[in-house]
Amino acid sequence: MGLLKEFRDFAMRGNVIDLAVGVVIGGAFGKIVTSLVGDVIMPLVGGLTGGTDFSQRYFYLGSGEDPGTLEKVRAAGGAYVAWGPFLQNVIDFLIIAAAIFAVIKAINVARARFERGEEPSAAPPPEDVKLLREIRDLLATRR
Repeated sequence: MGLLKEFRDFAMRGNVIDLAVGVVIGGAFGKIVTSLVGDVIMPLVGGLTGGTDFSQRYFYLGSGEDPGTLEKVRAAGGAYVAWGPFLQNVIDFLIIAAAIFAVIKAINVARARFERGEEPSAAPPPEDVKLLREIRDLLATRR
């Protein structure tokens, strides 16, 4: 029973549960960002560049005639540099990084406001402390 109890204590520790929640939320957040990139940003970029689909852009390095599409080049096993998917992944990364930065920034601002709001106001000193301070000040002026 000792091993089972240790495992239960480990699994119920706050850090493990926080990590599990973070992974689940991260997966959902990843879907949102993927949709943002694929369904909103890249169509706008494609519209600005004349309808170019960057996910299919590549340089063919193989011998012979270019097969025509990235899928055909990959299926044929020819040499190529797929710069379009790389560019797509760079854009995805930049958007994800910006989104995470915005979320973390918002959390930090909210946390700072919340902590400022919780600061207790200084209570006035008790009467005996006031009297002792007055006595101290009077003695300091007599010297």
